[in-house]
Amino acid sequence: MNQTSALIITLILLTPSLTNGQNTRFSNPDTVVRDQFWGKLYSDGGTSFFCRTPFKNKGFTMTEGHIYPLAAVRSALGCGTSSQCGRNDRYRQIASDLHNIVPVTSRVEIRRRNARYEELSAGAREDECGNRESAQFFEPPGEVKGDVARAVAYMVDTYDLPWVGASSVFKSWNRVDPPDDQELTRHRLVSELQGNENRFIRNPERLENL
Repeated sequence: MNQTSALIITLILLTPSLTNGQNTRFSNPDTVVRDQFWGKLYSDGGTSFFCRTPFKNKGFTMTEGHIYPLAAVRSALGCGTSSQCGRNDRYRQIASDLHNIVPVTSRVEIRRRNARYEELSAGAREDECGNRESAQFFEPPGEVKGDVARAVAYMVDTYDLPWVGASSVFKSWNRVDPPDDQELTRHRLVSELQGNENRFIRNPERLENL
C-alpha cells in the first residue's frame, strides 16, 4: 500500500460523520472568506494554489480565488450581476463553499478568474509558474491539474452547474494528477469546517462516470 492510499484510508476512518452533499453550513461568502478561509484554514499562511509558492499571511499579494469561477455560477443561475446575485440564497450558498476557494496570487487571479479551462497548444503564453493562457482559456500547471478537475467536478455534481471547459479535459487531468498529500490534507481540514466532502478526492475514479 502506498502512502497516498494509506492516508485516504485514514481519512475515511477519521471522518465517518461527513456527508457527500452540499455545503449547508455556510451562506455568507464575505464572512466565510474572512473567518473560515483566512481566519482558520490559512491563518498561519500556506501555499498559493496555482504557483505553489509559500506565504505567511494574506498581505497585499494574495487573494481568495474560486476554482470554479463565480462568473460562471452567476451565468448558470441567471441571477444577474455580482451585486444582484449577492441577494440570491442559492448563489450565496455556492459562493461560500470552501471546497472551491483557494489562495491565489492577485496577479494570477486577475488573469484567470473568468477563463474557461483547456489543454492549450505549445504556442500559448506561459508565466513563471507554468500557467498558460490563450484568449479566454487557461491551463494550470501539471501539479494542480487534478486538483482543478476534482474541484470543478464537485461543483458540477453537487450544484448541478455546467462544466467550465470540456469534461474530457477534466477527466484527463484527474487521471494524470491523482490526489497528493497536500490536497488530501486540505480536503480533511475543509471537510471538518464545512461538514461535507468532495467525493472525487476520496474516490477519483468516480469522475470517469460524471
